[in-house]
Amino acid sequence: VLPSRALKFATRTSTSMHDATSNSLRPRRSVLYMPGIIARALAKARTLAADALILDLEDAVAPESKGEARDLIAATVKEGGFGNREVLIRVNGLDTPWSHDDLLMAGASAADGVVLPKIESADVIRLADQVLRTVGPGKALWAMVETPMAVMNVRDIASAGAPLVCLLLGTSDLAKEMRLSDQSATAGLIWSL
Repeated sequence: VLPSRALKFATRTSTSMHDATSNSLRPRRSVLYMPGIIARALAKARTLAADALILDLEDAVAPESKGEARDLIAATVKEGGFGNREVLIRVNGLDTPWSHDDLLMAGASAADGVVLPKIESADVIRLADQVLRTVGPGKALWAMVETPMAVMNVRDIASAGAPLVCLLLGTSDLAKEMRLSDQSATAGLIWSL
């Protein structure tokens, strides 16, 4: 299940795929998650009216398909054709066996940035940035706040500084972590917002 809602805020600092003024305010009225294992969906992403696209290697891809999805996303980003859309790659969590290869691929790609899931501290952001810089100049990072611990540590996470440019609230995973029912999810998440 792909996240259905996320809070988006930040300034854009990466110009990987676009010629844009560094640090210019960029509206993110719609951000779509595209499953990284479905070639047809990735191709269709080039035609969708969205401000940003997140090509997903995490929740949308079964464990046995992670490598195939990584290759497909790398080829899709290399091919380009996304117009003025901001293109990001959501990698697997740094505590998984896939994250290192995901970060190396994303760092070497022309994607505008990398989405880091289930971040609970600024240290994880710094570690991801170090790995990304082994293959390129680094990327803008978006951190997903998806656990109660992340909500409690959001000040620390936000203090990571550049290259962190955006925080996203992953409400679906956060509601699951908090054991909220579908009926109580909205009210139960208010404290996190």
